[in-house]
Amino acid sequence: MKKVILLNKNFLFLILLLLKLSVFAQADSLPLKGICAHRGANKTHPENTIAAFKEAIRLGVQMIEFDVQLTQDNKLVIMHDATVNRTTNGFGKVSELTLTEIRELDGGSWKAEKFNGEKVPTLQEVLRIMPQNIWLNIHLKGDRRVGVETAKMVMAENRVQQSVIACGKKAAKGVNSVSKNMKICNMERSTSRVSYIDQTIKKNFAFLQIKNSRDDVNMLRDLKKLKQNGVRVNYFHSEKKEQVKELLDAGVDFILTDNLAEMLEAFSLIK
Repeated sequence: MKKVILLNKNFLFLILLLLKLSVFAQADSLPLKGICAHRGANKTHPENTIAAFKEAIRLGVQMIEFDVQLTQDNKLVIMHDATVNRTTNGFGKVSELTLTEIRELDGGSWKAEKFNGEKVPTLQEVLRIMPQNIWLNIHLKGDRRVGVETAKMVMAENRVQQSVIACGKKAAKGVNSVSKNMKICNMERSTSRVSYIDQTIKKNFAFLQIKNSRDDVNMLRDLKKLKQNGVRVNYFHSEKKEQVKELLDAGVDFILTDNLAEMLEAFSLIK
């Protein structure tokens, strides 16, 4: 009996070791720098849809950004706006519609006829099509509840290592209440970039997102400070392929863009 128990313990140890090694292997395979597809390949495909994400993956993107919010019946869907009006053939607030109601909408024909019938995806559906070797920039639209539910889903789908949860302080509290191991991009911007950076460093956030519309005069100084404190930087946004090398050399880690194909081509020339 003792021998059987010992064998079981050794087997369990081996399984745990393999799982740990798998996690480290996944983390090592993630890109250090690159181009982030803002809402997927949204220039050519309907934003925040499976079609847009698959095209971004096909093009070889290093990070994909998408927006998550809760429906009336507490289901996680991918949608940027508070309403479905702009990107579907329906009307109304996401928070006042059920998942069933949203799934009945056409989320693609507004972009082009060939996308007729494209559905608004759930977070689970999106996570399940993503390869393991790209970053997932998950932008939360909402408060503590969306943070809690998103963190649970990311954990359930075994995507913690590659996920960056971009959110404000209320949603961040929700994420942290589920797990302290989630990487959070601080989106709780202050009145100045200096204050924003200082708060990000003080609260040990893994990422922050610098906007191109704010204080680019001091960006080199700001990026240096962030690098010294181990904070990774997403840059929102650039559509100019001539800026790719300049931004990455300055210390930006990932550049959000709508001009995906051209930015990826520029990135491939400097790797």
